[in-house]
Amino acid sequence: MGCQSNNATPPAPAIAPGVESIDPFRAAAEIGARGVDPRLPVLVPGFDAPFFQAGLAGYSDAAMRLVARRHGCPMCVTEALLDRTLLSGGRGFARADLGEIHDNVPGGREDHPLVGQIMGSDPETMADAAAAMIERNAQEHAGFEAIDVNLACPVRKIARKARGGHWLREPEGAIDILRAVREAVPSHIPTSVKLRRGSDDSPEAERNFLRIFDAAYDLGYAWTTVHGRTVEQKYVGPSRWTFLRDLVRRNPDRLIFGSGDVWRVEDVFLMLAYTGVHAVSVARGCIGNPWVFRQARDMMAGLPPRPPTLAEQRDALRAHFELSVSVNGEQAAGKMMRKFGIRFAQHHPRPEDVKRAFIGVTCTEEWMRALDAHYPTGDEAAAGVVHAVERA
Repeated sequence: MGCQSNNATPPAPAIAPGVESIDPFRAAAEIGARGVDPRLPVLVPGFDAPFFQAGLAGYSDAAMRLVARRHGCPMCVTEALLDRTLLSGGRGFARADLGEIHDNVPGGREDHPLVGQIMGSDPETMADAAAAMIERNAQEHAGFEAIDVNLACPVRKIARKARGGHWLREPEGAIDILRAVREAVPSHIPTSVKLRRGSDDSPEAERNFLRIFDAAYDLGYAWTTVHGRTVEQKYVGPSRWTFLRDLVRRNPDRLIFGSGDVWRVEDVFLMLAYTGVHAVSVARGCIGNPWVFRQARDMMAGLPPRPPTLAEQRDALRAHFELSVSVNGEQAAGKMMRKFGIRFAQHHPRPEDVKRAFIGVTCTEEWMRALDAHYPTGDEAAAGVVHAVERA
């Protein structure tokens, strides 16, 4: 969840055997008819659809989360917050965006349900950080609905410091962290863990994964989110959906969420139907594409996934920049929103022109100038429909 920082869209994944025979529209309607697993809204009130926005390093601050929620996302995860940063009172809590608590303020009442994700290298420090997150939120009446432990991040500098995906090579250390966090978090607050299917493709790596996976449920973790790539793969190569399918089949009573190679709204329902996971983590596929959540809800209702009009794109781009200014300040927002603008541009009939316009933005005035140039208002905008994001 929290370390999906590579913003390049990779080639389309190799289709797992049997996926091509699944009709995603029929699968979506069937899932919509039966609804989510009843355990989900009990564990996380408001979790009413089988998908959610993953934590994305450098992206998924409160601004991105609020835009996603306004387009139908039922639950969001923070980017991974380092335990030591949280305890030092540094940028960690600010990145969780725990600001003033009132309507429509980033980090306020609209930013729920929210899962706080933490990452670190020491069980005691991780436990203290989890407890601090809960305590801070209780004081501000903005509690995280769950705490997620990141044992998946493949970034090299994270692995060197014995964090994230490093722990898939050391199952005893991973289990110590999971035990410490679960004991530190009040029993009424769910805990979960993000995993990759192994450190590499070796039999030993799979055994290590299974030890950690089983231990998490034995310790009382509510669900796991499993990415179909290994730590060694990082963000390259196909996500192994067959692994997820087999894992679900062997563990029919456990809540398991899936992650990896979800780029289009159809992929949400292909993964759900093929693997049997209970919910899908939408990561890089939702950067600059909050409409994927609206489209997923439409498909569950038996409707075609409607692509965004130019007017809807303009509204989302304007709102995202304004929210980013509220969260990060205008100077930081000006820099941060360039990478969002590039991804939003994929929906525009002239994506290269729009990308060039957004690359140079430094402030609100320049952002609005780019919108005026490429996203007209009025009847022309209302009629301007472009195709949904395709696999790159």
